[in-house]
Amino acid sequence: MAPWSLPLCSLLKHTDCLQRANIFFNVVQGLHHHYHPVRSRLWKRNFRAVSQGVGQLLSHEPRAGKCAASVCSSSLDGQNTTERLWSVYDETKRQTGDLISVITANSVDPDTIFANNEMSLRDIEIYGFDYDYTLAFYSSHLHTLIFNIARDILVTNHRYPEGLRKYEYIPSFAVRGLHYDVQKALLMKIDAFHYIQLGTVYRGLHPVPDEEVIAMYEGCHVPLEIMSDFYGKSSHGHTMKQFMDIFSLPEMTLLSCVNDFFMRHNIDYEPVHLYKDVKEAIRDVHVKGIMYRAVEADIEKYICYGEQSHAVLKKLSAQGKKMFLITNSPFDFVDRGMNFIVGKDWRDLFDVVIVQADKPSFFNDRRKPFRRVTDKGVLLWDRIHKLEKGQIYKQGNLYEFLRLTGWRGSKVLYFGDHIYSDLADLTLKHGWRTGAIIPELRKEIKIMNTPEYVHMMTWLQSLTGLIEQMQVHRDPTSRAVVEQWIKEREAMKPHTKDIFNAQFGSLFRTYHNPTYFSRRLSRFADIYMASISCLLNYDFQHTFFPRRTPLQHEASYWPEHGSAGLGASSPAPQDQSRV
Repeated sequence: MAPWSLPLCSLLKHTDCLQRANIFFNVVQGLHHHYHPVRSRLWKRNFRAVSQGVGQLLSHEPRAGKCAASVCSSSLDGQNTTERLWSVYDETKRQTGDLISVITANSVDPDTIFANNEMSLRDIEIYGFDYDYTLAFYSSHLHTLIFNIARDILVTNHRYPEGLRKYEYIPSFAVRGLHYDVQKALLMKIDAFHYIQLGTVYRGLHPVPDEEVIAMYEGCHVPLEIMSDFYGKSSHGHTMKQFMDIFSLPEMTLLSCVNDFFMRHNIDYEPVHLYKDVKEAIRDVHVKGIMYRAVEADIEKYICYGEQSHAVLKKLSAQGKKMFLITNSPFDFVDRGMNFIVGKDWRDLFDVVIVQADKPSFFNDRRKPFRRVTDKGVLLWDRIHKLEKGQIYKQGNLYEFLRLTGWRGSKVLYFGDHIYSDLADLTLKHGWRTGAIIPELRKEIKIMNTPEYVHMMTWLQSLTGLIEQMQVHRDPTSRAVVEQWIKEREAMKPHTKDIFNAQFGSLFRTYHNPTYFSRRLSRFADIYMASISCLLNYDFQHTFFPRRTPLQHEASYWPEHGSAGLGASSPAPQDQSRV
């Protein structure tokens, strides 16, 4: 056998695997056409599964690495080695390109509900909802309003420079889930392993060079003791604050703008004081009712849509499901919004309505009793012995709620947009099922479905697999080629960020790892979706199954070990419609 024949055979095995990946999607398409009533979204699996498979194409045989290593001792000259390596590279790229149209055709439906934990709707008897960004969705005008009011509060009440009024809200600047180092005045994205994603660290409105970041943190890792606390707050010695609320987007932007102003004008300032002042200004916008009054005065400008939320509530009511609302917003604000979304009879749909609940302390503090509120906002003093339909209650606590309703355990499903304040305690302490509303999901999925993103990520995964397999070559000629591949991979990584957000990238991923936000989402939410309207696509017998993604030590049973005969005995393309 020629010195190159065995390792080359191992390396080129990815060609066969790529073809099998193509067959896999044709089988899926065949199933979709054969069973027409099944919604296409059930078969439009995320193309990232293919990307993952492509990334593993060059590592099917444990001995492949050893075989490839034997090339180092071959008698071939450097030029021949280089030609062979680039031949493998070109063939990998060609086969990857052939998959693009197949993957793009099997795009992800943005209205899908995604599961972190297996859950069946047939087990759910009671549905609970937050209000803001769960039942009511707001336009970008609201964030501009919050930013402008808080900025003016800084100038008027905290005596910040008048020049700050020149700054306007930047809708495309920040993303949810970022961390802010209070003492260093740095905004950044951190992954699930507490590592900073280089290229996403900002001081003011400008990125901090990677070398400076590494010097400040003595690497890229953020120790647990300075990370934000359980609820994402910077307290009790934690110097990091995590912004998990959608309402926090104006706060992050305002922090960055004020930092930018001080730096531009060489003004010496204390970052801790700045953070606290901005936090207080943002809080005043909410607590003092400034935002609520503005929205109530022009509700059509600030609330985007409500028809689908209304349809979900009607569907649940028609099925005889119990429903309740627990929100931190005041009654007048909720009443005005729900009248716009649902109609004046909105309270008839809910068995219990609780306003100004003060989550997350609502889920932990047993001391606050419920208090009834009249339609005119008058607080009554009588003891609450029963939570009655049609009445409005303020504050209270979850333990009293459980005692009065008996709604316990996994028969309750609660939806909210804040991973910590809405969902964490419910799933960890009380065993409720939880659903996260992630409005950003729809935009990100649409980007992921584009041919540009599909091509970029599929080739990135394939190139990574190629590097992983060929790194066993230690001779200078081979190393020079592999180094060129590594440089190409590094050059591609910023594009995977910029396609989502030029500053901070995707809400869900760093360059490769899940973000810290994703880690918390997967822990505290059984299911997640772009909006509550996604429920309209499912009946009440539906079971949500999480994907069985192979652990790093587990063999991948996709595509060659699939139960549908996706290996060497896969049916010919012309026969797949009969599968």
